[in-house]
Amino acid sequence: MGYLKLKYSNDKQCEMLTKIVLIKAIRYVIAHSMIQQITLMGGFGRSGKPENVNRIDLKMGDVVSIVGPTGSGKTTLINDIELFADANTPTGRRVFFDGAPASKEIRNDPARHPIALITQNTSFLSDLPVGVFLETHARIRSVDESISRNIVERTLEFANQLTGEPIGPEVRMTELSGGQTRALLIADATIVCDTPIVLLDEVENAGINRTRALELLRRERKIFIFVTHDPRIALLSDYRIVMRGGSIMDVLETDAEEKQLSMVVTRIDECLSGLRETIRMGRRVTAGAMGGLP
Repeated sequence: MGYLKLKYSNDKQCEMLTKIVLIKAIRYVIAHSMIQQITLMGGFGRSGKPENVNRIDLKMGDVVSIVGPTGSGKTTLINDIELFADANTPTGRRVFFDGAPASKEIRNDPARHPIALITQNTSFLSDLPVGVFLETHARIRSVDESISRNIVERTLEFANQLTGEPIGPEVRMTELSGGQTRALLIADATIVCDTPIVLLDEVENAGINRTRALELLRRERKIFIFVTHDPRIALLSDYRIVMRGGSIMDVLETDAEEKQLSMVVTRIDECLSGLRETIRMGRRVTAGAMGGLP
């Protein structure tokens, strides 16, 4: 193992970084020592017939998309996961953590809840400034008070890479736009909560920089599950769960050809994003704004 040499401006900075690393390591062990894999056992579709897929194993580091027509049961599936379904929901599905149903500790202790759910309709009721909200949440999550300010800065830095509208610590929660809200929730779940499983329900419709989001999220050893209609997110996922009629119909691993095509889709999407920004800013649409596309 190699050695990492760091240079600090003072002892206080060194002590602060050490605390951050230690607390992050402790939280990682607590959150991940219990959970390395979740297993989804199939139930029944709306027709009452057993689902085509009997078992899906999700491992840490997986990025998964749930796809299907409107009303096909995508949101119901992630709700089953968030509720730790144990044949006690209408679908009859079961969710196991490392081969066993959710423990009482996971079910009853919010601090140990392993799942964060973020939807396009989520909104804040609190009128606190963003910085106060994040610092309060960090302390609730047992983050040392001396480094909570650093946690707030890192969370805002993460969030501001996902949205084109910068979020300042003084902005009140109720003043955030839809895109800012989703960006802040994703950053909060990733950095403050540090939950191993993050469910995102159609957040691409809320002004999120999807490419940057996937780049940042892939750096974290978590399970990310997107409910999406977006071909870009679907093709950049490791595999996708196909829903129809309230039932899991198939699981498709992203193959080599699809990975190649995802580059084309990304280029088209970036051109459309540039076009939207041009119109949003009140400028004329030119060939340059189309990124060279005819």
